[in-house]
Amino acid sequence: MAELPIAELPPARCSGRFTISTLLGTEEGGRGPYAPTESSGCDSAQPTQLSGSTLCTRTFGYNTVDVVPAYEHYANSKGVGDARKGRPSLADLHSILKVRWDSASPEAGPEEASAEPGTDPALEPVRFGWVKGVMIRCMLNIWGVILYLRLPWITAQAGIALTWLIILMSVTVTTITGLSISAISTNGKVKSGGTYFLISRSLGPELGGSIGLIFAFANAVAVAMHTVGFAETVRDLLQEHNSLIVDPTNDIRIIGVVTVTVLLGISLAGMEWEAKAQILFFLVILVSFINYLVGTVIPATAEKQAKGFFSYRADIFAQNFVPNWRGPEGSFFSLFSIFFPSATGILAGANISGDLKVGKGTCHCVPTGACVVRDASGSLNDSMALGSPGCEGLACAFGWNFTACAQRQSCRYGLSNYYQSMSMVSGFGPLITAGIFGATLSSALACLVSAPKVFQCLCRDQLYPLIGFFGKGYGRNSEPIRGYMLTYIIAVGFILIAELNAIAPIISNFFLCSYALINFSCFHASITNSPGWRPSFRYYSKWAALFGAAISVVIMFLLTWWAALIAFGIVIFLLGYVLYKKPDVNWGSSMQASSYNMALNYSVGLSEVDEHIKNYRPQCLVLTGPPNFRPALVDFVGTFTKNLSLMLCGNVLIAPRKQKMPDSWLTADGHTKWLMKRKIKAFYTDVVAENLRSGVQMLIQAAGLGKMRPNILVLGYKRNWRTASPQSLEDYVGILHDAFDFKYGVCLMRMKEGLNVSQVLQAHINPTFEAAENGTRVDPTTLACEQQASTIFQSEQGKKTIDIYWLFDDGGLTLLIPYLMGRKKRWGKCKIRVFVGGQIHRMDEERKVIVSLLSKFRLGFHEVHILPDINQKPQPEHIKRFDDLIAPFRLNDGFKDEAIVNEMRQGCPWKISDEEVDKNRVKSLRQVRLNEILLDYSRDAALIAITPPVGRKGCPSSLYMAWLETLSQDLRPPVILIRGNQENVLTFYCQ
Repeated sequence: MAELPIAELPPARCSGRFTISTLLGTEEGGRGPYAPTESSGCDSAQPTQLSGSTLCTRTFGYNTVDVVPAYEHYANSKGVGDARKGRPSLADLHSILKVRWDSASPEAGPEEASAEPGTDPALEPVRFGWVKGVMIRCMLNIWGVILYLRLPWITAQAGIALTWLIILMSVTVTTITGLSISAISTNGKVKSGGTYFLISRSLGPELGGSIGLIFAFANAVAVAMHTVGFAETVRDLLQEHNSLIVDPTNDIRIIGVVTVTVLLGISLAGMEWEAKAQILFFLVILVSFINYLVGTVIPATAEKQAKGFFSYRADIFAQNFVPNWRGPEGSFFSLFSIFFPSATGILAGANISGDLKVGKGTCHCVPTGACVVRDASGSLNDSMALGSPGCEGLACAFGWNFTACAQRQSCRYGLSNYYQSMSMVSGFGPLITAGIFGATLSSALACLVSAPKVFQCLCRDQLYPLIGFFGKGYGRNSEPIRGYMLTYIIAVGFILIAELNAIAPIISNFFLCSYALINFSCFHASITNSPGWRPSFRYYSKWAALFGAAISVVIMFLLTWWAALIAFGIVIFLLGYVLYKKPDVNWGSSMQASSYNMALNYSVGLSEVDEHIKNYRPQCLVLTGPPNFRPALVDFVGTFTKNLSLMLCGNVLIAPRKQKMPDSWLTADGHTKWLMKRKIKAFYTDVVAENLRSGVQMLIQAAGLGKMRPNILVLGYKRNWRTASPQSLEDYVGILHDAFDFKYGVCLMRMKEGLNVSQVLQAHINPTFEAAENGTRVDPTTLACEQQASTIFQSEQGKKTIDIYWLFDDGGLTLLIPYLMGRKKRWGKCKIRVFVGGQIHRMDEERKVIVSLLSKFRLGFHEVHILPDINQKPQPEHIKRFDDLIAPFRLNDGFKDEAIVNEMRQGCPWKISDEEVDKNRVKSLRQVRLNEILLDYSRDAALIAITPPVGRKGCPSSLYMAWLETLSQDLRPPVILIRGNQENVLTFYCQ
C-alpha cells in the first residue's frame, strides 16, 4: 500500500581517529556517490591505518564496527528495540561500509568530545551503606515503642507462651516478606522509591501502585504511633511529678504535635542529619537494653517490690506463662494487632531502597514475665509478714498484700497496669526513659522519611491523578519536601487520637495487606515463568511466598473482618483504576509475562478444539494501510469485533527488490499506539512486497496464530478504478479472487465521501492501492499524538434503520455482521430491516418463510420485506449510464471468434469483449435495477449491507468493478458489500 523510500542513515561514529558510514548504492549492483572498493564490502583489515586505534582492533586484529560486550551497552536501556549506548545497529553491521578519517584529535575520546568547557560535574547524592541505611534503620524500627511500652503489658495479658506465639507469627510473616523483598531487590538495579519501586518495576504498575499508596499511608500513620508512644512516656513523667499541662489525654496531643514538628525539621534538614540522629538513637537504645538486663538480676528494693518486681522467680514465671485476659483488648488477635507494628520495621531499609536483614530482639517478654507480677499497688504500706491471713495472690509469698487493689482492679502497677514496667525493672530508670525516647523518636523519624520517599516515586510515575504535585524533589538527594508536609499532616491527624492501642491495629491492617500483596506478587512472578524474573537471592521460595500471602490474609480477617474488607476494597479499586487507565509505562513486569503466558496457553488450547458454527466469530484482516488514513474502515470493523473477535490491520509496504528494510517496528509501534488511543482493540501488522497483490497474499496466508486466524478480508472500495492504472485495477480484483481461493469471506466498504483521509492529515504519501507518488514516509512518532478524525461509526445513530439486502445465500455472513453491529450501544436504537427477492404473487408466503428462518436463527429481525419488483427492467437512462461506464473498457471486437479476441486483448486482460457484454447482460441489468431499489427504499438508512455478485475467474476486472460501481453508486449511507465463503456462520441446531 505504500512505497518505501530509500532512507540514508547517519554515520555510525566510533571512538578513535576514524568513523564508519553505512551506505547504500543507488541501484542494485551499481555504485552510489560513495561507492566503496570491492574490499570495503566487508570489515576492512588495514593495520597500517587502524592498528591499535580501537579496542575492537586490538581484540580481533582487524578493524570492525562490531564491539565487544560492555556494561554501558545494557545500562539505562529503555526497552527492546531502543537504541543503546555504544552498540552499532544491525544495519551498521550488515550494510556496505566506508572508512573515513575523523577530523577530531586522535587522542580525543567520546567523553572528552562531548564535554562542555566550564561545566561542573553534577553533585553526587548522599549514599548510605548497609549499616547506616539498613541494619540500624531496621533495628530502630523493631526496637520501638511497642517493645518498650506494650510488650510487658501484652505478656501480662496473653502470658509468656502466647506472647511467644504472637512474636513467632509476626516474625514468620515479616521474615517471609523480607525474603520476597530480597528476591525482588536482587532482580534488577534498585533506585529510590523503596518497596513501591521494587514491586512496580518487577511486578508491574498495577500491583506496585496499590502497594505503594497503602504502604506510604501505613508509614505515615506509623509516625503518629511512635510519636504518641513518646508523648505517652513524657506524660507519665509529668504525671509522676504532678506537672500535667492540661490533662492526661490532651497532654499526649500537645506533646505529640510539638514532637512531630521537631522531627519534620530534622527530616527537612536532609538525609545526612537524619542518619546521624539515627546512629545516636541506636547507641542510646543499646545502652538502655544493657541497663534493663542488668536491672533484672539486681535484688529488688522495697520500692520496686511495692510495684511488683521481685527479680527472677520460678513461680512468677509459671503464673505469667498462661494468659489472663483483661479489658476490651483482652483477646489473642487484639494483642497481635497491637504488637505486629513492631515487626514491620523489617522494611525500613527497603523504603530507602537498600537490602534487608531480619531483626532480632523481641524476646524481652521472658525476663519481664519472670520478674514482675501482674498486679501491684506501688504502696510501701502493703508490705506484710509472711503467712498473714487475708492475703490472696502470688505476691503474698514474697511479703506483699496487693489483694485490695487487685479485687477493685485499681492497681497502678504490675505488668497488667503499668506501661513503664521496663523502666521500673532496669538498673537505672532514666536510661530506659532515654531508650524509649530514642526508640520512639528514631522510629517516628524513620517512618517520616520512608513514607514521602515511597510516595514521591509513586507520584513521579503518574499512575494516579492529582498526586503529581508531591513528586517534586529538592537538593542532591531529591528530597520530597512536599511529601514530608503531607506525611506531617496525616501524622498530626492520627496523633490527635492520643491512644496507642487504637492506632496500632490500623497500621497492622494496612501492613498485613501490603505483605499479602508483596508475597502474592512474588509468587505470581515465579509461576509466570518470565525470563526477566531471575533474582540472585538464593533463599527465596515461591511456596513460602504463597504461604506468607495466605497467612497475612487469614490474620487480617481474624483481626477485624470489616477492616480487612475495606483494605482489600481499596486495593481492588486502585488496581482496577490502573488496569483501566493503562498508564504509559513499560517496566517489563510479571503482569505482562502473565498476559503472554495466558494468551499462549489459550491459543495452543484452541488448536485442540474442533470448530463449530455456534462458535464462529468474524475474524477480520482489514487492509487499512496506515490505520490513521482510513479511520472509518477501522471504526466499522472495530464496532462489531470489539470484545468479540480478532481484528488485524494489515499494511503492504511496496518496495523494490533488495532494498533496505525499514525500521518497521518503529512504524508499527506508532500505528499500534494510534489504535490504542482510539480505543480500537486490534493488532497491526505490515509486510514488505514488490507489489500489492503479493503482499496481500502474504497477509492472507500468514496472518494470525493457530485458530486465531482471520476468516474475512475487509477492504475499502476502490473509488478511482476508472482512472487508476490498469495493473492496479487487476491487482484489486485479483485480491478478491485470492480471498475466495483461500476460503475467506469478503467485505467491501464504500462511503460517499471516501475512506482515505490522508489529504486531510496533510500526509506526503498516498497509501491506497496505488504506489506512492513520492518516497516520503509519515513520521510514526506523531501518529499517536495526532488529532483523531471523527467518523460516522463513532456517533449515536438514533432511530434510523440498518437495511440488509440478503440477495444470495452466502452462509449468513450478510446477516451476522449487521446483527453484531446492532448489539452495540451506538447502533442499538436502529431498526434492522431485511430485504429479499421474491415474486409478487407469492409475497406473503415467501415472507413467512424468511421470518421463520430468521426467528430460528434468533437474530431478532422482525421486519422483512419482499422485493417483487426486483426483476423489472431498469430505467433507460440508468441502463445508458451503465453502458457509458464500461464503454472505455470495451474491445469493440464485433463478436469475433475467441482466438482473435484473445489476441486483441493480449496485454490488456481488463478489456471487455462484445460477447462478454452480451453474455452478462442480464446480470448487468440486475445491478442497475438493484441500485434503483436501494435508492427507493434505503436513501435515509444509517447503513446498507448488501450481498454483492461474485465475479468468476476470467471475468474482466473492469466489468466486475462496473457491477460494484453501479450497485452502490449515489447512495448517501455507508454501503457494506458482504459476501461469505458459502459456509454456514449461523445455525439453529443445539448440536
